[in-house]
Amino acid sequence: MPAFVTRRTALALTATAVCLPLAAPRLARAAAIHEVQMLNVHPEDRKLRQIFLPRLLVVRPGDTVAFVPTDRGHNSAILDGMVPEGGTNWDGKIGEEVSVTLELPGFYGYQCTPHYSTGMVGLIVVEGEGMTANLADAQDVRHRGKARQVFDEIWAEVAVMGLSA
Repeated sequence: MPAFVTRRTALALTATAVCLPLAAPRLARAAAIHEVQMLNVHPEDRKLRQIFLPRLLVVRPGDTVAFVPTDRGHNSAILDGMVPEGGTNWDGKIGEEVSVTLELPGFYGYQCTPHYSTGMVGLIVVEGEGMTANLADAQDVRHRGKARQVFDEIWAEVAVMGLSA
């Protein structure tokens, strides 16, 4: 039995063949998972102790960030004043992996609770419309100990990357 293809069917198949590859990267991008290691010592610079690696992460809305306790004795918890209004809060237990899915654009500052004053802090930037709505509030949060120095360095990286404009 011969196959019969109408002009309308041929056009629909052609449109699908052209459009599907264009949409595929967006579909694959929707479910990104990013890993942040919680470490006692940086693997390449032994002078850096009690760190998150990476300490600055840029993600898109809907992405998940998994905090992995590579070394013992660490957790990840949001810092007061460093989450967009209506954004996701988290407070992981020491020694346990915690995963958060971030939907709302903005700046999310976090810490390892027992190692905060030694500078074990980090920042997640969720890109998108309204991303800078909590930027000033997040930058105004006062930190103690080495956390102040580390956040100064992180904010400088944010500026160099053009994320604070």
